Amino acid sequence: MTAARDDARPAIASLVGGRVRSLRTARHWSLDELAGRSGVSKGMVVQIEGGRTNPSIGTLVRIADAFGVTVARLVEEQRPPEVRVNSPEDYSLLWEGPSGGRATLLAGIDDPEFVEFWEWVLEPGEEQISDDHAAGTREIAHVLAGTLTLVVGAAEFRVEAGHTAVYPGDVPHRYRNVGAERTRVHMVVTMPPGEFDRRSPRR
Repeated sequence: MTAARDDARPAIASLVGGRVRSLRTARHWSLDELAGRSGVSKGMVVQIEGGRTNPSIGTLVRIADAFGVTVARLVEEQRPPEVRVNSPEDYSLLWEGPSGGRATLLAGIDDPEFVEFWEWVLEPGEEQISDDHAAGTREIAHVLAGTLTLVVGAAEFRVEAGHTAVYPGDVPHRYRNVGAERTRVHMVVTMPPGEFDRRSPRR
């Protein structure tokens, strides 16, 4: 498998930094507290809050889980209105593979439901590895084109175009394209409300 360039766009770095700092200070958390809850190093948190780094999608997920919000809450310019129609300019490109694959956050809902809607494109040979999310997180992946190799825990599944996989997101998982054609997936992620502290034992 080829390695991925797992960076958010530079334009997002400053926005994410301010949003993370605002959420942290609103909770009266120290940098150490956020680092402990998220499993992200204190040094990385400092870099993120200063807008000096482009956090990977995995890091964004861990920080969002700690705050009990969606990734969309960290990257959106403002809280969405009651009815919102997104254009491609509003989407957030949060991962790029070495061969041109990408993960794009199309929309998110934070209150009262916690839902994210993604589009994933994996070129041949690309994969993206995801940590376990907050307990109770579920994912739905519908394959629009190509074939998705989905690994959930130790189990591997082949999901063909036109098929839909429903699986837990609270265990380590990964998405692969081991075929010769581009794989395109629409994905919905649902999360339970509430903050997630990675230092606490799983129930």
